Amino acid sequence: MIKLNRIAICCVSATLLATEPNDATKRWWAHVVALANDGMEGRDTGSPGYLKAEHYVVTQFEKAGLKPAGESGYLQPVPLRVVRLRTDLSSVELVRNDGVKKLEWLRQITTAARVALPESLEGDLVFPGDGPAAGSPPLDTTGKIVVQLPRRAAAAAGRGSAAARANAAATIAIDSTGGAEPPRWPVAYSVTMSLAASAQPQGGNAPLTFRFNPTFAGELFQGSGHTYAELQKLSDEGKPLPQFAIPARLRASIRMESGDLASDNIVAVLPGSDPALADQCLVVSAHLDGYGFGEPWNGDRIYNGAFDDAAYVATLIDLAQTLHESGRRLKRSLLFLVVTGEEKGLLGSRYFAAHPTVAKEKLVADINLDQLRPIFPLRILTMLALDESSLGVAAKQVAEKMDIKIQADPEPERRLLTRSDHYSFMQIGVPAT
Repeated sequence: MIKLNRIAICCVSATLLATEPNDATKRWWAHVVALANDGMEGRDTGSPGYLKAEHYVVTQFEKAGLKPAGESGYLQPVPLRVVRLRTDLSSVELVRNDGVKKLEWLRQITTAARVALPESLEGDLVFPGDGPAAGSPPLDTTGKIVVQLPRRAAAAAGRGSAAARANAAATIAIDSTGGAEPPRWPVAYSVTMSLAASAQPQGGNAPLTFRFNPTFAGELFQGSGHTYAELQKLSDEGKPLPQFAIPARLRASIRMESGDLASDNIVAVLPGSDPALADQCLVVSAHLDGYGFGEPWNGDRIYNGAFDDAAYVATLIDLAQTLHESGRRLKRSLLFLVVTGEEKGLLGSRYFAAHPTVAKEKLVADINLDQLRPIFPLRILTMLALDESSLGVAAKQVAEKMDIKIQADPEPERRLLTRSDHYSFMQIGVPAT
C-alpha cells in the first residue's frame, strides 16, 4: 500500500504543479479517502470492510436522490463459493542430504486455491528440459515433481515438456521476469471465488502446479551441476535445455478451506426526462471490491485499492451529486452499478448480466470505469472495445472537444478487453467499453 496522503501529494504535485486543488477535486478526493482508508480494510469481497464501504456508497446515492434499483432496495446479493489456501496451516520445504530448507508461502512459492488437492505431497525434483539428447534415454518423471522455466517463445512449445508432466506428481513453474505484465511477488493470498450457482470443483483431478518466485529460483537447482541463470540464458537464446535430476525432494502439507459467501452489487437509477427514451438505461459502472488483507509489503497488510477502484466509485458518487445539485436530467435513465468480486473474476458484473434488475432489452450501453491514474494531465485515453460499437465514435467526438486523443489498447497481449467488468455486458450483447 502507498499511503493515501502520499498519493494525494503526488497527484497534486504532478498534475497541478503543487497548486492547491480546487473544491471539486477536494470533494472527489474525500470520497476516495472514505472508501480506501485503512478502516475499510481493503474492501475484500464479502468482508466486513466491504460491507462498510457498501453502506457508504448507498448513503451517498440516497443523498444524491438516486432511486433504488436492486433486488432488495439498492442491493443485489451475489451468492459466491470461496476456496482459500490456509498458509498458516500449510508447510512446504526442500529436503536435501545436508538438511531441510523451509520455503515461505506467498513469498517464494504458492499454488492456486482449489478443492480436491492432496493434503500431503512428497517427490524428487527433476528438470526435463527439452527432452533427452540424441542417443540418451528419457528422464523418468513418474511420481516426480517437474521443475519448469517460464514459457519461452511459441517455437519451443511441444518439445517434450508436456509428456514429462503427464506422469508427474506435480509441477513447479518458475514465474517469468519480463513481458507486458510480469507477476508480482509477494502474492497477496491464494483465494478462488466463483458464482455459487456455477461453482465446480476447481481443477478437478488436474495435477498440482506450484508457482515459484524467480528471485529464489536458484534454490531449486543447488547441487544439480546447473544454475538457474545458466538455464534461463539458454532458454532466452533458444538453445536446447538439458534434462537432469535434481538432488532434492519437495515435501508439502496443504490445507484448503471452502465455504459459501455473499456479497452485494449496488444498483441505483436516475430516471430519464424524455418520455420516449426514459425507459432506456445507460449503465455507468465501477467495482467496489479490493484485495483486503494480504501478505505484507514492508509490514503493511492492507491492500487499500485507492485507484483500483475506489477512485472510480468516488467518481460515480460525484457524478450523482453533481447531477442532483444542478437539477439536470438526462434524456435516458442513468443506471449506477457498483459491483462486487471484480478482483475475483468479474463475479458481480457476471451475476448482474445473468440476472439484470432491469430488463436486458432496456440496457443500451455500459461505460465501465477501472484503474484511475490521475497523476498527470490527461492527453491520451485508452478505450477498450473502441471499435466494437458506436461508443467509440461518440467517445472520440467528446474527447476531441477536450483536446484528448482516444486510442485503442496498445497492449492487447495483456487481454485487458476481457479483464474488466464491461466484458460481462459484451457477453450478453450490450455495447460496452
